[in-house]
Amino acid sequence: MQDFVWLIPLLPLLSAIFLMVFSSKLPSTIVALFGTGSVGLSALLTCNLTWQFLQDPRLITVTLWTWIKVGELNANVGFHIDGLTIVMMMIITCVGFLIHLFSCEFMEDDTSYSRYFAYLNMFVSAMLVLVMSDNLLLLYLGWEGVGVCSYLLVGFWYQHSGNGHAARKAFIVTRIGDTAMMLGLLILFTELGTLDIQSIAASAQARWQTGDFMPTLACLLLLAGAAGKSAQFPLHTWLPDAMAGPTPVSALIHAATMVTAGVYLIARMHGLFTLSPQAMTVIAFIGVGTALMAAFSAAVQTDIKRILAYSTISQIGYMFLALGVGAWTAAVFHLMTHAFFKALLFLGSGAIIHCLHHEHDIFKMGGLWKRMPIAFVSFLIGSSALAALPFTSGFFSKDLILLSAYQLEEFGPLLWAGGLLGALVTALYSFRLVFVVFFGQIQTLPDKENGWRIGLPLSILCILSLVGGYFSLPLNNLFPMERDSHPDAWVEMVSIATPLLGVIVAYILFIRTPSRIPKSLISPQETKFSRILFSGWKLDEIYDRLFVSPYTRSTSVLSHEPVDKLYNAVVLINQKLNAWLSFSQSGRMRWYMVSIAIGFIVLLGIAITIPKGFSQW
Repeated sequence: MQDFVWLIPLLPLLSAIFLMVFSSKLPSTIVALFGTGSVGLSALLTCNLTWQFLQDPRLITVTLWTWIKVGELNANVGFHIDGLTIVMMMIITCVGFLIHLFSCEFMEDDTSYSRYFAYLNMFVSAMLVLVMSDNLLLLYLGWEGVGVCSYLLVGFWYQHSGNGHAARKAFIVTRIGDTAMMLGLLILFTELGTLDIQSIAASAQARWQTGDFMPTLACLLLLAGAAGKSAQFPLHTWLPDAMAGPTPVSALIHAATMVTAGVYLIARMHGLFTLSPQAMTVIAFIGVGTALMAAFSAAVQTDIKRILAYSTISQIGYMFLALGVGAWTAAVFHLMTHAFFKALLFLGSGAIIHCLHHEHDIFKMGGLWKRMPIAFVSFLIGSSALAALPFTSGFFSKDLILLSAYQLEEFGPLLWAGGLLGALVTALYSFRLVFVVFFGQIQTLPDKENGWRIGLPLSILCILSLVGGYFSLPLNNLFPMERDSHPDAWVEMVSIATPLLGVIVAYILFIRTPSRIPKSLISPQETKFSRILFSGWKLDEIYDRLFVSPYTRSTSVLSHEPVDKLYNAVVLINQKLNAWLSFSQSGRMRWYMVSIAIGFIVLLGIAITIPKGFSQW
């Protein structure tokens, strides 16, 4: 089977190329067959590979060809398959297949049906290349590939200028982190002479001591790239606006796969990050800070997709917290469970939007639990897992993160308390969403029913969101031994009770005594603080004043440089020449014959009048 590993990323790529070339000639049935079937075949191959890996958990390395060989740089197109790669591949292909199936019905009325699946297939292929690469240069190729696909999918409905703005914002903000990441790769290659992932950890351990400056610098630069792609502070502002894309895109790219690429990068490079306790501390505090900031913003949002977008930022913050405290397995575990329940929530919101005239405001919904039972069950299970209620998948992974944070020798209780506060707010806004949308007063009635292509993926994700916490990840031989001690019983009891308290508060506010609901939780414009939270802590405004406005002012000044007049003159001359030449192409045969005769006479006259000495020269 390992000889055919290369087929897993190739099948979606071939499908994307096929759909791009023949898009105008294909019926929607063939488009859906190729778009969904290619990812389904990749999922089957991945499941087979996973089964073989579990039977014989050994490293699989496949080298296809030499990509670049210049001096000391030797980069192959090759794949490295271990436990972490297996987990990521299963998430990308299996959850990706369910989202593709959901898209078949959700997007069937769109005029750009083929273009949509081409972009989605291309994304899946790029994401697989990212996680399967055996060297950082090929990983970076996949990293940039998912960035381009994200731009194309966020701005998919380009007819609306706001969608184009959101796509450009996502592309530019993530490029900031990507530039820092490239600098980190250059440092690693300069210092260690290799970009091979397996060789870097060994070379770094041999060359550097724990706490040295160079590994810390390289780790911080890689962290910047991870923060940009995974929407962590201060490069997180693009993700809420990226909800402009189709809802299945939000489920696949901005919940289940692409935004977890930064988590994957740090987990993959854990051997390097363990050499920099300073970088690990920064990761932990960025994680808990982002989790809190995004959770409070989610609590006052009214757009169903923006609530889930801020929730995604917050949950990835928990993954960063786990990475920062050295709980590598807990981070990957939460990455997996989050892919299940957040894809479920996004697709559930898509099912609601699909039936409610594309309404996004939760306070214009209400009373849907009887009219849309599948969406109701999906949201109930997904929100329970998001809030980390006992016996859901999110409970096992988030509880493991909080307990690991508490056991950290330095800053442990502080990080644990921050994560606990985030868990409380998460439970509050999760069930605010459930109670308002499904139990509130009826505002908008569904105008259609969802078919099996929407219902089946939701049902499967419901099951995964419930039982995913019982999965055993094949990571024992990958990460260093983590703490086997257990904190005091009261710590775990508080960690379990806190989300339950958040659900009780949400129930009291939105079900028992809705008349006492704080106005800031219904209309974010009521108070100054709620307006700050609603705007994402005014960070977009701050960035606009610090960076965007000065840049636009400087470009307006430079647009009147004297040198521009020279270039404008060249343009004007070419435009005039083009007009004259266009005028000469009249289509009249007599004019062409006269022109040829005049030209021949002119050339003959020049030839006769040229001096003999000059012509011989």
